[in-house]
Amino acid sequence: MRNLAYGALLAVVAGTAQMVITGTAQARPQVALHAVGLESQYANVMAQIGGPYVQVSAIEDDPNADPHEFELSPDVARRLHKADVIVANGLDYDDWADKLLAAAAGTVITAQAVRGLPDSTPNPHLWYDPATMPAVARAVAAAYAAKDPADAAYYESSEKRFEASLTGWTQLLADIKARYGGTKIAVTEPVADYMLQAAGLAIATPWSLQAAVMNGTDPAPQDVGVQQELLASKMVRVFVYNQQVTDSLTQSFLATAHQSGVPVLGVYELMPAGVTTYQDWMNSETAELARDLAAQK
Repeated sequence: MRNLAYGALLAVVAGTAQMVITGTAQARPQVALHAVGLESQYANVMAQIGGPYVQVSAIEDDPNADPHEFELSPDVARRLHKADVIVANGLDYDDWADKLLAAAAGTVITAQAVRGLPDSTPNPHLWYDPATMPAVARAVAAAYAAKDPADAAYYESSEKRFEASLTGWTQLLADIKARYGGTKIAVTEPVADYMLQAAGLAIATPWSLQAAVMNGTDPAPQDVGVQQELLASKMVRVFVYNQQVTDSLTQSFLATAHQSGVPVLGVYELMPAGVTTYQDWMNSETAELARDLAAQK
């Protein structure tokens, strides 16, 4: 019954997301604005808000590449210089663009700023927080309207449709929280921590280990020991790892999880292949999380 319920909810969510893509606005001969999202998930939301009136591109869009190893190119600099609206993550996640953004002629929006988060915020993966994209979408719609007043009504309605399309995801998170709130899970790094916390799950992995893996530094041996014990003794219900960036340490954790029968959920930092919208991406990973939790007795 649980799996049927999750399947039905996911079907509703997918249908709602599709409504955002299809829309009803009439396209006109030429686009009014050009916009850039530093990460593919932000570019995707920007495109949903802008529809036929905004040409949007993403800078970082390869789900098989380590986003921390991104290298700036003259082409990227030109695209940012010409953009009317730019969305970045902030919190030093995309600090390679800081100087270019400071000199940009267009409107620059950061997820960090629209969320009002201080620089000391330890987890930069803001797009996994259900509160982030609605705030970004509102800022994007306002920026588009300011630069293209003729289509302001379209941007406003697109933003409202986008926010409505997130209802299925937030409902699924609430359902997981109601069923499994307080359940312990393990992670490699804090990529999806905001989503996991919104689902009411307890992340048992030491933060110091998560931060070390995220920053590419050597974790403390005692932290590694704690993580291995969590997995080997099956003290956690699910193991979540960043499948976009793996190393020998991650592989050792994965091996232990598989040996002990702990379900494994892989997550991404950029939109993975096979998903059409940001909503689809979040819905898919959260639904898999729900299935993994339901599978454990």
